[in-house]
Amino acid sequence: MSAPTRTPSGAPAHLTGAGGGRVGDDAQRPDGVLKVRGEFAYGSDLWMEDMLWGVTLRSPHPYARIRSVDLGAALAVPGVHAVLTSDDVPGEKVYGLELADQPVLAVDVVRYQGEPVALVAADHPETARLAASRIQVDYEVWEPVTDARVALGHPTPDRPDTSPPRDQVHDAPAEVTELSRESAHLHPQGNLVRHLKVRKGDPEPAADVVVVGEYEVGMQDQAFLGPESGLAVPAEDGGVELYVATQWLHVDQRQICSALGLPPERVRLTLAGVGGAFGGREDLSMHVHACLLALHTGRPVKMSYNREESFFGHVHRHPATMRYEHGATRDGDLVYVRAAIYFDGGAYASSTPAVVGNGGTMGVGPYVVPNVHVDCYGAYTNNPPCGAMRGFGSVQTAFAYESQMDALAAELGMDPVELRCRNAMEEGSPTPTGQVIDSPAPVAELLRRLQAMPLPPEAATGDDVDLRDMPGGVSNTTHGEGVRRGVGYAVAYKNVAFSEGYDDHSTARVRLEVVGGEAVATVHTAAAEVGQGLVTVEQQIARTELGVEQVTVHPKDTSVGSAGSTSASRQTYVTGGAVKAACEAVRARVLERARTVVGRPVADLRLDGGEVVSDAEGIAVPLADVLGDEAVEETLEWRHRPTEAVDPETGQGFAHVQYAFSAHRAVVDVDTELGLVKVVEMACTQDVGKAINPQAVVGQIQGGTAQGLGLAVMEEILIRDGRVQNPSFTDYLIPTVLDMPPMRIEVLECADPHAPYGLRGVGEAPNISSGPAVLAAIRAATGLPLTRVPVRPEHLTGT
Repeated sequence: MSAPTRTPSGAPAHLTGAGGGRVGDDAQRPDGVLKVRGEFAYGSDLWMEDMLWGVTLRSPHPYARIRSVDLGAALAVPGVHAVLTSDDVPGEKVYGLELADQPVLAVDVVRYQGEPVALVAADHPETARLAASRIQVDYEVWEPVTDARVALGHPTPDRPDTSPPRDQVHDAPAEVTELSRESAHLHPQGNLVRHLKVRKGDPEPAADVVVVGEYEVGMQDQAFLGPESGLAVPAEDGGVELYVATQWLHVDQRQICSALGLPPERVRLTLAGVGGAFGGREDLSMHVHACLLALHTGRPVKMSYNREESFFGHVHRHPATMRYEHGATRDGDLVYVRAAIYFDGGAYASSTPAVVGNGGTMGVGPYVVPNVHVDCYGAYTNNPPCGAMRGFGSVQTAFAYESQMDALAAELGMDPVELRCRNAMEEGSPTPTGQVIDSPAPVAELLRRLQAMPLPPEAATGDDVDLRDMPGGVSNTTHGEGVRRGVGYAVAYKNVAFSEGYDDHSTARVRLEVVGGEAVATVHTAAAEVGQGLVTVEQQIARTELGVEQVTVHPKDTSVGSAGSTSASRQTYVTGGAVKAACEAVRARVLERARTVVGRPVADLRLDGGEVVSDAEGIAVPLADVLGDEAVEETLEWRHRPTEAVDPETGQGFAHVQYAFSAHRAVVDVDTELGLVKVVEMACTQDVGKAINPQAVVGQIQGGTAQGLGLAVMEEILIRDGRVQNPSFTDYLIPTVLDMPPMRIEVLECADPHAPYGLRGVGEAPNISSGPAVLAAIRAATGLPLTRVPVRPEHLTGT
């Protein structure tokens, strides 16, 4: 990697941590003190004295043809250095994670409200905004396509007949990128992105009891607190250095190179401080735009979205409509599940193929079902683009299949937990795709342990009522009259890492050397730290494998090989596996060198406490003496066991490398007269295989639970005719500390023999089971069917 021309203020530095902690310990984060003190630099803190500010002009229309663009008035604003359109994109004009279908800047047509049309660079951000407002764009406005089923020509409640597909959002096939799983049988043309079929067992099964339900999940935002930001710096070699808050440095680099027409060695990325991600940073936002402006002006260019622009600047969780039919014996054994699942992908593909993959292959839940018939679709519309978000595909379907299990239990007169345990997966069970689960799957145990936990005290009544405990709180909406309590359970599973034959790997470089007379390890990966604590895990693994206390984490950048995305609960598994493998290679070389230094064979050598140790003889030689002035460094690319594409007609195949399981119990109080909900307590049991950092594991469960609670009762981007109605945290509500109830958490460690240290991915599973548990509890309190989330007051009051 060439040295950057200049380094901006706020660029990441090496992280060191002397707090200690090996695998299995509650280790202190190396970035924790900086963040608590407000000294940590995030992407929006990047600064260079002579930098310009970039802003984006976005489409006000969800669907329109661009007749003309007049830049004259914008260019005449004093202080403006550049105004760019798609004509100024030197390379490929479209990009995308799996399908290159999204324009860098709109070309002739805009397909969603907020689509970037032009860019401005100026001396001051207000000057740039003023200039952008003076760009004249003449639009021919078209009627948007806003329903995924309508886009595909499938029947809806309002249009029960099968109608021809609506206008094609894209009139030409998209290019399949190198990342794409061609085996996923994409349909990158028309309005169908992907149709996944799962067929298992008898196609016409019969059952004693049948329940049918239709469900809907709204569009959720990742709501990360640090909006999109970055700084592009022109380099002396004609390339560009980009400091950016992202989740996947190398896939960003690939797409930027394509748009700029530059080779990878001239487009160098460094991870800036990231204030949360949850999938929303897996796609490009300001990346190419800042680079274009920097290369055009020859000056550093900073771009930083405000909250409203952030709502238009990244993908969201796919809204879904689903129809499920469950059949069972009178004893409660599942006979069949039939489902039709529709994901609204919005204007561009993003991760829709993978979302369809997860929703389709895992849409029956962690249950053994002999006969399965699932059709899962992803469609283009003129709604905002949707892509990755924590637990994607599985979050939406869990609301449906868990609601169905409750409905089936009610029809059978069974306890909902008993019905779930009766049909629960276990090790050796087949999934709907025919894959046999070959590691622990303690679904029933998770539910039993949850059920055994004590319930919170009953709600107070009469004079003992504390308004702070009531739905509505101290706004004095109720003193307990009309308040009903409900308890609900849900269980879920989620695939960990990338699936369906994707070449999922990570790269780690580990260096061991003497610094100041002490052996110090340096870990260098491109794995994005987005707040989840990966830098701590990297240190813990290096301390464990190399027996040293001082471990430095190198800034994340593209000078080392790809680590893949920080998503799919995969980094501790995959990058953790790469760091472990690199450490083992370093250790092997050091021990070989130690044998030479000692000058005779010594059995059972290992590294511990900064020494080379023999179990038989104790300290054989100080590690510093072995290393001397010569560092030992290894760079390794590590892969988990391969997965495979599923059969296009049956959906059968070894699609997923690992599964994570979690269960939740929710206790809620509902004011049935005003439609207010207070979540009184959440309890969770989760199998994590091996808790690398137990304290961080609990934090992940708490965070995932909060996000699931938010989708159940608060969070939704409201779309009307393709237009976003609430792009602010004033109108888009997320849970705060006042909304989160006390949690009981029990962590199981049932080791996966195929994974490093036996661990399982942790981050997504609690996001999947928490929301359905809250919904089940509200149903139990009200007796209402409640088939849509988030639940709104009018759903509870019927007003």
